[in-house]
Amino acid sequence: MIKVLEIGMDWDFTSLGVYPLSKKGMFGIFTHPLIHSGFKHLLTNTLPLFFLSWCLFYFYRSIAPSIFLIIWIGCGAITFLIGKPAWHIGASGIIYGLAFFLFFSGLLRKYIPLIAISLLVTFLYGGLIWNMLPYFTPSGISWEGHLSGAIIGTICAFSFMGYGPQKPDPFANEQEEESVSATDETDNIETDKEEEHEIDAE
Repeated sequence: MIKVLEIGMDWDFTSLGVYPLSKKGMFGIFTHPLIHSGFKHLLTNTLPLFFLSWCLFYFYRSIAPSIFLIIWIGCGAITFLIGKPAWHIGASGIIYGLAFFLFFSGLLRKYIPLIAISLLVTFLYGGLIWNMLPYFTPSGISWEGHLSGAIIGTICAFSFMGYGPQKPDPFANEQEEESVSATDETDNIETDKEEEHEIDAE
């Protein structure tokens, strides 16, 4: 929608990107994922962003809004601190953040469905790692934005490790059954005592 407005109205929203260590680029921390250099850039980001966001909100629904917001702002803030003096735009930082969160979170939780997502992300997007390194990244692409997303995604994976879906405790059902059994035995003992008391009273 924003790209259509840019073309239709002959506007340029590049200034809504992040410009590192500059007052004019601070607002872009919040808006840079919405701005793209062209339709090719936009379409390249759309499918992975949609898929990874779906994985996040489906498998981590209780913490997904917080994770998404932190990655959105965090990758912009880190880019603001480490980026080269140029306008940094696009949602690829969020894509990297989501990919790294899903990868590390699944491994840390040691829960098979989430580990499967980690492996799927590795299979589909393992090549992303090369565009985090300046030597392998073509000119005109913000490797700093990619690296920033990877950093904040990894931080979120470790910070939220104790929240959201967890590996089921294999002994939980046994403990619950033992607890129920103990309660039943206690009830039976109390019932027997009441019956004895009634007999004595007669």
